[in-house]
Amino acid sequence: MEKSSKIYVAGHQGLVGSALERGLRARGYGSLVHRTRAELDLRDRAGVDAFFAAERPEYVFLAAALVGGILANNTYPADFIRENLEVELNVIDAAYRYGVRKLLFLGSVCIYPKHTPQPIREEYLFTGPLEPTNAPYAIAKIAGISLCQSYNRQYGTNFISVMPTNLYGPGDSFDLRNSHVLPALMRRLDDARRAGEASVTVWGTGTPRREFLHVDDMAAACIHLMERYDSSEIINIGCGQDIAIGELARLIQRVVGFRGELAFDPSKPDGAPERRLDVSRLLATGWTPAIRLEDGLESTYRWYCDNRGQLRGVRPE
Repeated sequence: MEKSSKIYVAGHQGLVGSALERGLRARGYGSLVHRTRAELDLRDRAGVDAFFAAERPEYVFLAAALVGGILANNTYPADFIRENLEVELNVIDAAYRYGVRKLLFLGSVCIYPKHTPQPIREEYLFTGPLEPTNAPYAIAKIAGISLCQSYNRQYGTNFISVMPTNLYGPGDSFDLRNSHVLPALMRRLDDARRAGEASVTVWGTGTPRREFLHVDDMAAACIHLMERYDSSEIINIGCGQDIAIGELARLIQRVVGFRGELAFDPSKPDGAPERRLDVSRLLATGWTPAIRLEDGLESTYRWYCDNRGQLRGVRPE
Protein backbone atom coordinates (compact mmCIF):
# COMPACT_ATOMS: atom_id res chain seq x y z
CA MET A 1 0.00 0.00 0.00
CA GLU A 2 1.70 3.16 -1.24
CA LYS A 3 1.23 6.59 0.33
CA SER A 4 -0.45 7.70 -2.89
CA SER A 5 -2.77 4.67 -3.14
CA LYS A 6 -6.48 5.45 -3.37
CA ILE A 7 -8.04 4.10 -0.18
CA TYR A 8 -11.74 3.80 0.60
CA VAL A 9 -12.79 3.74 4.26
CA ALA A 10 -16.37 2.45 4.37
CA GLY A 11 -18.05 3.84 7.48
CA HIS A 12 -15.63 6.71 7.97
CA GLN A 13 -17.93 8.62 10.31
CA GLY A 14 -18.22 5.81 12.86
CA LEU A 15 -16.02 4.87 15.78
CA VAL A 16 -13.81 2.52 13.76
CA GLY A 17 -13.86 4.33 10.43
CA SER A 18 -12.96 7.72 11.89
CA ALA A 19 -10.04 6.15 13.76
CA LEU A 20 -8.84 4.50 10.54
CA GLU A 21 -8.93 7.84 8.75
CA ARG A 22 -6.98 9.51 11.57
CA GLY A 23 -4.41 6.73 11.51
CA LEU A 24 -4.03 6.70 7.74
CA ARG A 25 -3.59 10.47 7.50
CA ALA A 26 -1.09 10.47 10.38
CA ARG A 27 0.99 7.92 8.45
CA GLY A 28 1.00 9.98 5.26
CA TYR A 29 -1.76 8.28 3.26
CA GLY A 30 -3.35 11.24 1.53
CA SER A 31 -5.61 9.81 -1.18
CA LEU A 32 -8.62 8.81 0.90
CA VAL A 33 -12.13 8.57 -0.53
CA HIS A 34 -15.35 8.20 1.38
CA ARG A 35 -19.06 8.91 1.28
CA THR A 36 -21.49 9.72 4.06
CA ARG A 37 -24.50 7.47 4.48
CA ALA A 38 -26.65 10.26 3.03
CA GLU A 39 -24.44 10.23 -0.08
CA LEU A 40 -24.15 6.44 -0.40
CA ASP A 41 -26.33 3.83 1.29
CA LEU A 42 -24.16 0.69 1.28
CA ARG A 43 -27.31 -1.45 1.41
CA ASP A 44 -28.07 -0.24 -2.13
CA ARG A 45 -26.25 -2.49 -4.60
CA ALA A 46 -26.68 -0.16 -7.57
CA GLY A 47 -25.33 2.77 -5.59
CA VAL A 48 -22.33 0.79 -4.39
CA ASP A 49 -21.58 -0.33 -7.96
CA ALA A 50 -21.76 3.24 -9.22
CA PHE A 51 -19.38 4.41 -6.51
CA PHE A 52 -16.78 1.72 -7.22
CA ALA A 53 -17.05 2.30 -10.97
CA ALA A 54 -16.45 6.03 -10.54
CA GLU A 55 -13.77 6.02 -7.83
CA ARG A 56 -11.89 2.74 -8.47
CA PRO A 57 -10.34 2.48 -4.99
CA GLU A 58 -7.23 0.30 -4.74
CA TYR A 59 -7.63 -0.58 -1.06
CA VAL A 60 -10.78 -0.88 1.05
CA PHE A 61 -11.30 -0.90 4.81
CA LEU A 62 -14.82 -2.25 5.38
CA ALA A 63 -15.68 -0.73 8.76
CA ALA A 64 -19.32 0.13 7.99
CA ALA A 65 -21.77 -1.86 10.11
CA LEU A 66 -24.90 -1.62 12.19
CA VAL A 67 -23.60 -2.06 15.75
CA GLY A 68 -24.96 -1.85 19.28
CA GLY A 69 -24.96 -3.31 22.77
CA ILE A 70 -27.08 -6.03 24.39
CA LEU A 71 -30.26 -3.92 24.46
CA ALA A 72 -30.02 -2.96 20.78
CA ASN A 73 -29.16 -6.51 19.67
CA ASN A 74 -32.08 -7.94 21.65
CA THR A 75 -34.51 -5.34 20.34
CA TYR A 76 -33.57 -5.27 16.64
CA PRO A 77 -32.19 -8.73 15.73
CA ALA A 78 -33.62 -8.71 12.20
CA ASP A 79 -32.11 -5.30 11.48
CA PHE A 80 -28.70 -6.42 12.73
CA ILE A 81 -28.49 -9.48 10.52
CA ARG A 82 -30.18 -8.03 7.43
CA GLU A 83 -28.39 -4.70 7.19
CA ASN A 84 -24.94 -6.12 7.90
CA LEU A 85 -25.40 -8.90 5.34
CA GLU A 86 -26.49 -6.37 2.73
CA VAL A 87 -23.50 -4.09 3.31
CA GLU A 88 -20.97 -6.93 3.33
CA LEU A 89 -22.24 -8.57 0.17
CA ASN A 90 -22.47 -5.32 -1.78
CA VAL A 91 -19.03 -3.98 -0.82
CA ILE A 92 -17.07 -7.24 -0.98
CA ASP A 93 -18.56 -8.24 -4.33
CA ALA A 94 -17.96 -4.78 -5.80
CA ALA A 95 -14.37 -4.85 -4.52
CA TYR A 96 -13.81 -8.04 -6.53
CA ARG A 97 -15.58 -6.86 -9.68
CA TYR A 98 -13.85 -3.47 -9.77
CA GLY A 99 -10.34 -4.75 -9.15
CA VAL A 100 -9.60 -3.70 -5.57
CA ARG A 101 -6.06 -4.84 -4.74
CA LYS A 102 -6.79 -5.59 -1.09
CA LEU A 103 -9.73 -5.39 1.31
CA LEU A 104 -9.78 -5.56 5.09
CA PHE A 105 -13.05 -6.70 6.65
CA LEU A 106 -13.82 -5.81 10.27
CA GLY A 107 -15.44 -8.70 12.09
CA SER A 108 -16.13 -8.94 15.83
CA VAL A 109 -15.20 -10.92 18.92
CA CYS A 110 -18.83 -12.06 19.15
CA ILE A 111 -18.29 -14.53 16.30
CA TYR A 112 -16.82 -16.97 18.81
CA PRO A 113 -18.94 -19.42 20.86
CA LYS A 114 -20.47 -18.24 24.13
CA HIS A 115 -18.62 -20.89 26.13
CA THR A 116 -15.13 -21.27 24.74
CA PRO A 117 -11.66 -21.64 26.26
CA GLN A 118 -9.93 -18.41 27.23
CA PRO A 119 -8.08 -16.68 25.75
CA ILE A 120 -9.94 -17.18 22.47
CA ARG A 121 -7.84 -18.49 19.61
CA GLU A 122 -8.86 -17.98 15.99
CA GLU A 123 -9.40 -21.71 15.49
CA TYR A 124 -12.19 -21.74 18.12
CA LEU A 125 -14.63 -20.38 15.53
CA PHE A 126 -17.49 -22.86 14.86
CA THR A 127 -16.71 -24.96 17.96
CA GLY A 128 -19.94 -24.20 19.86
CA PRO A 129 -23.19 -22.18 19.98
CA LEU A 130 -23.11 -18.37 19.91
CA GLU A 131 -24.17 -15.98 22.66
CA PRO A 132 -27.98 -15.72 22.02
CA THR A 133 -28.23 -11.97 22.71
CA ASN A 134 -26.14 -11.06 19.66
CA ALA A 135 -26.25 -14.21 17.52
CA PRO A 136 -27.87 -12.50 14.48
CA TYR A 137 -25.10 -9.88 14.39
CA ALA A 138 -22.45 -12.56 14.87
CA ILE A 139 -23.89 -14.67 12.05
CA ALA A 140 -23.72 -11.68 9.72
CA LYS A 141 -20.07 -11.15 10.65
CA ILE A 142 -19.29 -14.83 10.13
CA ALA A 143 -20.88 -14.55 6.69
CA GLY A 144 -18.56 -11.63 5.92
CA ILE A 145 -15.55 -13.75 6.84
CA SER A 146 -16.80 -16.56 4.61
CA LEU A 147 -17.35 -14.13 1.75
CA CYS A 148 -13.75 -12.93 1.97
CA GLN A 149 -12.37 -16.45 2.16
CA SER A 150 -14.60 -17.69 -0.67
CA TYR A 151 -13.64 -14.86 -3.02
CA ASN A 152 -9.98 -15.47 -2.24
CA ARG A 153 -10.38 -19.17 -3.00
CA GLN A 154 -12.40 -18.82 -6.20
CA TYR A 155 -11.12 -15.55 -7.65
CA GLY A 156 -7.64 -15.10 -6.15
CA THR A 157 -8.50 -11.87 -4.35
CA ASN A 158 -6.57 -10.59 -1.33
CA PHE A 159 -9.34 -10.00 1.22
CA ILE A 160 -8.37 -10.30 4.90
CA SER A 161 -10.62 -10.50 7.97
CA VAL A 162 -9.74 -9.13 11.39
CA MET A 163 -11.59 -9.78 14.66
CA PRO A 164 -11.29 -6.79 16.99
CA THR A 165 -12.15 -7.07 20.66
CA ASN A 166 -14.45 -4.56 22.39
CA LEU A 167 -13.48 -1.07 21.22
CA TYR A 168 -13.87 2.36 22.77
CA GLY A 169 -12.64 5.89 22.22
CA PRO A 170 -13.50 9.18 20.51
CA GLY A 171 -16.42 8.88 18.13
CA ASP A 172 -18.19 6.20 20.15
CA SER A 173 -21.97 6.12 20.56
CA PHE A 174 -23.19 7.33 23.94
CA ASP A 175 -26.88 6.83 23.13
CA LEU A 176 -28.11 4.63 25.99
CA ARG A 177 -30.51 2.72 23.72
CA ASN A 178 -27.76 1.47 21.41
CA SER A 179 -24.34 1.94 23.02
CA HIS A 180 -21.94 -0.71 24.25
CA VAL A 181 -21.13 -1.23 27.91
CA LEU A 182 -18.15 1.13 28.30
CA PRO A 183 -19.66 4.30 26.75
CA ALA A 184 -23.00 3.49 28.38
CA LEU A 185 -21.36 3.37 31.80
CA MET A 186 -19.44 6.57 31.12
CA ARG A 187 -22.59 8.38 30.02
CA ARG A 188 -24.73 7.16 32.92
CA LEU A 189 -22.09 7.95 35.55
CA ASP A 190 -21.51 11.40 34.07
CA ASP A 191 -25.27 12.08 34.00
CA ALA A 192 -25.52 10.96 37.63
CA ARG A 193 -22.63 13.19 38.69
CA ARG A 194 -24.17 16.19 36.96
CA ALA A 195 -27.56 15.49 38.53
CA GLY A 196 -26.14 14.87 42.01
CA GLU A 197 -27.62 11.37 42.21
CA ALA A 198 -26.71 9.08 45.11
CA SER A 199 -26.40 5.82 43.15
CA VAL A 200 -26.25 4.28 39.68
CA THR A 201 -27.58 0.84 38.79
CA VAL A 202 -25.33 -1.28 36.57
CA TRP A 203 -26.81 -4.07 34.48
CA GLY A 204 -25.85 -7.61 35.49
CA THR A 205 -23.69 -8.99 38.26
CA GLY A 206 -20.51 -7.12 37.38
CA THR A 207 -18.56 -10.39 37.21
CA PRO A 208 -18.29 -10.97 33.42
CA ARG A 209 -14.84 -10.16 32.10
CA ARG A 210 -14.24 -8.21 28.91
CA GLU A 211 -11.21 -7.04 26.96
CA PHE A 212 -11.16 -3.41 25.80
CA LEU A 213 -8.92 -1.85 23.16
CA HIS A 214 -8.67 1.84 22.34
CA VAL A 215 -9.93 2.43 18.82
CA ASP A 216 -6.71 4.23 17.80
CA ASP A 217 -4.75 1.10 18.72
CA MET A 218 -7.21 -0.94 16.65
CA ALA A 219 -6.73 1.38 13.68
CA ALA A 220 -2.96 1.11 13.98
CA ALA A 221 -3.24 -2.69 13.98
CA CYS A 222 -5.50 -2.67 10.90
CA ILE A 223 -3.15 -0.44 8.93
CA HIS A 224 -0.22 -2.61 10.01
CA LEU A 225 -2.04 -5.74 8.80
CA MET A 226 -3.12 -4.12 5.53
CA GLU A 227 0.55 -3.43 4.89
CA ARG A 228 1.94 -6.78 6.04
CA TYR A 229 -0.68 -9.56 6.34
CA ASP A 230 -1.87 -11.61 3.36
CA SER A 231 -3.84 -14.64 4.47
CA SER A 232 -7.41 -15.91 4.36
CA GLU A 233 -7.04 -16.99 8.00
CA ILE A 234 -8.81 -14.64 10.40
CA ILE A 235 -6.65 -12.73 12.85
CA ASN A 236 -7.61 -11.35 16.27
CA ILE A 237 -6.98 -7.74 17.28
CA GLY A 238 -6.82 -7.00 20.98
CA CYS A 239 -4.53 -6.28 23.91
CA GLY A 240 -4.71 -9.75 25.48
CA GLN A 241 -5.88 -8.44 28.88
CA ASP A 242 -9.39 -8.37 30.34
CA ILE A 243 -11.21 -6.70 33.24
CA ALA A 244 -14.39 -7.48 35.21
CA ILE A 245 -17.32 -5.20 34.34
CA GLY A 246 -17.59 -4.23 38.00
CA GLU A 247 -13.95 -3.16 38.09
CA LEU A 248 -14.41 -1.28 34.81
CA ALA A 249 -17.39 0.56 36.30
CA ARG A 250 -15.30 1.60 39.28
CA LEU A 251 -12.48 2.79 37.01
CA ILE A 252 -14.91 4.91 35.00
CA GLN A 253 -16.44 6.15 38.25
CA ARG A 254 -13.05 7.53 39.28
CA VAL A 255 -12.39 9.06 35.86
CA VAL A 256 -15.81 10.74 35.77
CA GLY A 257 -15.67 11.85 39.42
CA PHE A 258 -18.98 10.29 40.48
CA ARG A 259 -18.97 9.92 44.28
CA GLY A 260 -22.17 7.91 44.72
CA GLU A 261 -22.74 4.17 44.99
CA LEU A 262 -22.78 1.50 42.28
CA ALA A 263 -25.62 -1.03 42.52
CA PHE A 264 -25.51 -4.15 40.33
CA ASP A 265 -28.78 -5.63 39.02
CA PRO A 266 -28.43 -9.42 38.57
CA SER A 267 -31.87 -9.61 36.93
CA LYS A 268 -30.38 -8.04 33.79
CA PRO A 269 -28.39 -10.17 31.30
CA ASP A 270 -24.64 -10.52 31.71
CA GLY A 271 -23.94 -11.88 28.22
CA ALA A 272 -20.98 -14.21 27.81
CA PRO A 273 -19.09 -14.83 31.09
CA GLU A 274 -15.68 -13.99 29.64
CA ARG A 275 -14.24 -12.56 26.42
CA ARG A 276 -10.49 -12.27 25.95
CA LEU A 277 -8.69 -12.80 22.68
CA ASP A 278 -5.50 -14.70 22.08
CA VAL A 279 -3.47 -12.19 20.07
CA SER A 280 -0.31 -14.24 19.57
CA ARG A 281 -0.89 -14.36 15.79
CA LEU A 282 -1.09 -10.55 15.70
CA LEU A 283 1.92 -10.03 17.96
CA ALA A 284 3.95 -12.34 15.73
CA THR A 285 3.54 -9.81 12.90
CA GLY A 286 5.41 -7.21 14.96
CA TRP A 287 2.52 -5.10 16.31
CA THR A 288 1.83 -4.26 19.96
CA PRO A 289 -0.82 -2.00 21.58
CA ALA A 290 0.29 1.36 22.92
CA ILE A 291 -2.62 2.86 24.95
CA ARG A 292 -3.24 1.82 28.58
CA LEU A 293 -6.89 1.39 29.57
CA GLU A 294 -6.71 4.09 32.26
CA ASP A 295 -5.19 6.59 29.84
CA GLY A 296 -7.71 5.68 27.16
CA LEU A 297 -10.64 6.16 29.53
CA GLU A 298 -9.41 9.59 30.54
CA SER A 299 -8.94 10.77 26.96
CA THR A 300 -12.30 9.32 25.93
CA TYR A 301 -14.03 11.11 28.78
CA ARG A 302 -12.39 14.41 27.79
CA TRP A 303 -13.64 13.88 24.23
CA TYR A 304 -17.12 13.09 25.53
CA CYS A 305 -17.23 16.24 27.66
CA ASP A 306 -16.00 18.37 24.75
CA ASN A 307 -18.58 16.94 22.33
CA ARG A 308 -21.56 15.90 24.47
CA GLY A 309 -23.73 18.76 23.22
CA GLN A 310 -23.50 17.48 19.65
CA LEU A 311 -23.89 13.74 20.33
CA ARG A 312 -27.04 11.89 19.31
CA GLY A 313 -29.10 10.76 22.28
CA VAL A 314 -27.26 13.06 24.72
CA ARG A 315 -29.01 16.13 26.08
CA PRO A 316 -26.92 19.31 25.85
CA GLU A 317 -26.30 21.23 29.05
